[in-house]
Amino acid sequence: MYLMISTYRVPLEQVDEARADHLAFLGGLEADGLLVSAGRQDPPAGGVVLLAVDSEARAREVMAADPYVTGDLATYQAIGWTPARGALVNWTAG
Repeated sequence: MYLMISTYRVPLEQVDEARADHLAFLGGLEADGLLVSAGRQDPPAGGVVLLAVDSEARAREVMAADPYVTGDLATYQAIGWTPARGALVNWTAG
């Protein structure tokens, strides 16, 4: 799994203008079995997307199509992650 941690590059008002498109993009990832979870940081300086992919290259490839990225509204940091405890320990794509 990969945590994709975004940082907004523009004021929140500009990010929110593209939010519906971003959420639709995430919905597509969910339908494809790639999205485990996602949400906005609090305070809203960016977000976190948890992807069920095996490599950083694949995680970056997937997120390159995010409207926040294509619109130059946010950047993502990729962090590989393997759950060791809790609800996601035995998680598999549905």
